[in-house]
Amino acid sequence: MRHRPPAAGPPGLKLTRAGVVYIALTLLLGFAAVNTGNNLIYLLVSALLGFMVVSGILGRENLRHLHLDLLLPDEIYDGIPTLVTLQLTNGRRRTPSFLLRVLIFDQAPLFVAIPRGETATTTVEVTFRGRGARPLEGLRLSSIFPINFFRRSVPLAKVPTVTVFPAPRPCPDRTAGGGVPRPGARPLFRPGLDGELARISDYSGAEPMKSIHWKLSARHDQLKVKKEDATEASPLLVDPDGLPGAGLEERLGCAAFLINRSCRAGRPVGLKLGGRIFEPSTGRPHKLRLLKELAGHGLD
Repeated sequence: MRHRPPAAGPPGLKLTRAGVVYIALTLLLGFAAVNTGNNLIYLLVSALLGFMVVSGILGRENLRHLHLDLLLPDEIYDGIPTLVTLQLTNGRRRTPSFLLRVLIFDQAPLFVAIPRGETATTTVEVTFRGRGARPLEGLRLSSIFPINFFRRSVPLAKVPTVTVFPAPRPCPDRTAGGGVPRPGARPLFRPGLDGELARISDYSGAEPMKSIHWKLSARHDQLKVKKEDATEASPLLVDPDGLPGAGLEERLGCAAFLINRSCRAGRPVGLKLGGRIFEPSTGRPHKLRLLKELAGHGLD
């Protein structure tokens, strides 16, 4: 998932400790120049003020024409650390950019220098709290260039939105062992020849001889055959309302775990949620669709 919000908006300005000392020294010399009338001190104060103005202009230009690409994974889970790739591009034609930081949550990776027209890349680990669709608020570009007197920052013009899935919580699918499935995750029977035993039925003549249950047939007047599920695993329909858990969040986490596990195993999985049924299927797009439905469930 890629987002490209350009830097824009009103800049922020924060005085650093070195800046406080510099301004205090300039004011002190200014008062001394007024009281003494010493031309040399006037020249020194003028030089200090001019240097401050020049540093302000350079610092402002340093934050212009920058573009940030956020490369986010398709799967982001509540409370689980996620790697986010930051690509910062310097769109200026003549000058490089220096000492740039991207403020994202509690992280502030540093880009020391980005030549003109080039892109610098870094990766940070962030943790999203709370499931559902949420904007990445608070993203800013910051710099102390050229002198650490002021920390300038600008917000991003377009705030990207990400969808956070429920944190998977390990739980059984309640279908193992070939018994009667309990609520929460029920398999849909698909006949096969080499899967798990599903049921016993009468021999119709269409079944192969290897399916005959000889021991059970000896106790009855007719042949009995074993009905087995397909080897590729029967489809699974996940219903969070029937899953174990103390509350909605735990049940949704259990559902996310079952969906992930089924998709890894190549098992068709569906979802029953809020009166809607999503038919079992396989593939990554189908998996992401189910997880997205879980992420937004109960938040409206």
